[in-house]
Amino acid sequence: CYINSEIKPDNTAAEHERILREIESTDTNCIGPTLRSVYDGQEHGLFMEKLDVRIRNHDREIEKMCNHHFQGFVDSITELLKVRGEAQKLKSQVIETNNRLQDDGKELIGSMEELKRCRVQQRNIATTIDKLTHCLPVLEMYSRLQEQMKAKRYYPALRTLEQLEQTCLPRAGQYRFCSIMAENIPKLRTQIRDTAMTQLRDFLESIRKHSDKIGETAIKQKSVSNQKQNRSLKYAVWIRHPSNLRQLEQFAREELGLRDTFENYYRKQRRKQARLVLQPHSNMGYGFPVSQLFDMLLEMREQYGEILLKRWNVLDQDNFSPIPVSTEQQYRHYTSQFPLQDPELEKLPFPKKFPFSEFVPKVYCQIKEFIYACLKYSEDLHLSSTEVDDMIRKSTNLLLTRTLSHCLQYAIKKKNVGLAELVQVIINTTHLEQSCHFLEEFISNITNVPPDTVNATKLYGTSTFKDARHAAEAEIYTNLNAKIDQFLQLADYNWLAAEQRVGTPLTASDYLIDLIAFLNSTFAVFTNLPGKVAQTACMSTCKHISTSLMQLLIDPEIRQISMGALQQLSADVKECESFARAGPVAGFQGDTLLLAFSDLRQLLDLFTQWDWSTYLADYGKPTCRYLRVNPNTALALLEKMKEMSRKNNVFNFRKMDRDKQKLIDTVIKQLRNLIAGLR
Repeated sequence: CYINSEIKPDNTAAEHERILREIESTDTNCIGPTLRSVYDGQEHGLFMEKLDVRIRNHDREIEKMCNHHFQGFVDSITELLKVRGEAQKLKSQVIETNNRLQDDGKELIGSMEELKRCRVQQRNIATTIDKLTHCLPVLEMYSRLQEQMKAKRYYPALRTLEQLEQTCLPRAGQYRFCSIMAENIPKLRTQIRDTAMTQLRDFLESIRKHSDKIGETAIKQKSVSNQKQNRSLKYAVWIRHPSNLRQLEQFAREELGLRDTFENYYRKQRRKQARLVLQPHSNMGYGFPVSQLFDMLLEMREQYGEILLKRWNVLDQDNFSPIPVSTEQQYRHYTSQFPLQDPELEKLPFPKKFPFSEFVPKVYCQIKEFIYACLKYSEDLHLSSTEVDDMIRKSTNLLLTRTLSHCLQYAIKKKNVGLAELVQVIINTTHLEQSCHFLEEFISNITNVPPDTVNATKLYGTSTFKDARHAAEAEIYTNLNAKIDQFLQLADYNWLAAEQRVGTPLTASDYLIDLIAFLNSTFAVFTNLPGKVAQTACMSTCKHISTSLMQLLIDPEIRQISMGALQQLSADVKECESFARAGPVAGFQGDTLLLAFSDLRQLLDLFTQWDWSTYLADYGKPTCRYLRVNPNTALALLEKMKEMSRKNNVFNFRKMDRDKQKLIDTVIKQLRNLIAGLR
């Protein structure tokens, strides 16, 4: 910034010009020395004149520039004033909209909180129901035990006690009342044993005390007229065949292995025999027509059937689980009770399980016991072998078609019967059905009448068990669909969800993941079912899910649906398709199970891929990609998307959104024309 102060006169003008340029371009911090050189020189006045000229030139340029841009500036200010007014209106609308949104949001948040509380309550209720389902049988069983002991019915009390100890209490869980019951079981068993022993001892002492009188009375009764034959006939078999008592003794040992039970039955049967001694016992069947005898046998069948009906309440106490065996002795014990022929099971190492539950061998043994009782009843009645065989078969048929059928139907229709129990009922009835020909052979062996005799009555057991199995199958289908509906009630789709970008991964809804997990665990239990039953249940399940999801889409209460909602539903259907493709049940060929979701899949693909040109061009052709899409369904869904798009575009001026709205309107018009042409 240094300026030489010694300036020659001929260079004055040039020097002044240089100083002016330097003033215009130099930083103000360095202008001091420049100005000093002017004041130190002799041409101060001349420099000031040139400076004034330069200033006036700059003023003219500034004025010219301002004149050039003034009109644009005025126009900009005018536009800005206009925009300010519109901005104020928009601000007011935004504030108003925000206030409404906040008010609506508060209500929605309140509803969501209430929904959350309801979900928690629902889970708690479900847990409580599950716990009560296991606890109530314990309390009912214990109450029944108390009533039986109060009524001095010790044999049923022992059966109830065993069921309570081995089945109900382990399934109930660790509760204080269960621990108290478990601690009392040995005391109750001891109490029953001591009471039974005391009563047996008293009874035997009473028999010994009155034996002389009983003998005297029996001798007098021998001279009584045959007018009492009807009454005598019913009980003669007990006098002539005391082996009945031995059978009851053996039955008691095999059933529970408790001496108390045998002693209790012994006491009751000896008391019966003491009364029956008073009845005559010679030539009892003489002179009775077969029709009258058969009527009396039917009456016996009804009475004995009622006894078996009470025994077959074992269905209420059955654990509906395959019988586990860990030793050869246990295995032979059950195969001696029920004629199972399964070479594959025979080869398996221990421990292993029979496919059926305890109900099967018990029912089979009790049917044979009934047949034995019928045979004993018919002895000394002077009937031919054919007549005895026919009588036994008819009585057994009545037992199967009335008493047993009623028990099975009652067990199947109970409200608390689950899918696992119904599956076990089907397996049980299948094995009982297969055992019917063994019962046929058993009757033929004890009556010495070949099963192929002309006019021989056939057993109806096959139809009884088949009907029960079909009823259980229908109940399985109904229960499965009801369970699926419970899961679907938890569906909480956001029908106004924003559209996801292409390639953005979507996960299936939580309720659907839980549903698939439930179905996988359920169909794992179906492995022992006949293949057709499991396949029918699986196909019915998939169709029900697909139909229910389709109904959600076309529900008239849902008036708006976004593309984002359809994308989420498509992800859920994909999860269902993965379940079907994995083959939860064996026996399906190829992708047969996937066909259950084909209607829904084609509809969702049509919308998410927006492939209307293909659909409209190929409609009705066998090779059409969207052959299963009903145009009425597509139109209803498009109307909901149109409503959604219309509301979203009220303040939206983007050309892309306006074009999309026009495209929806165009497709709707084409669909209506297509539907009109089909009428």
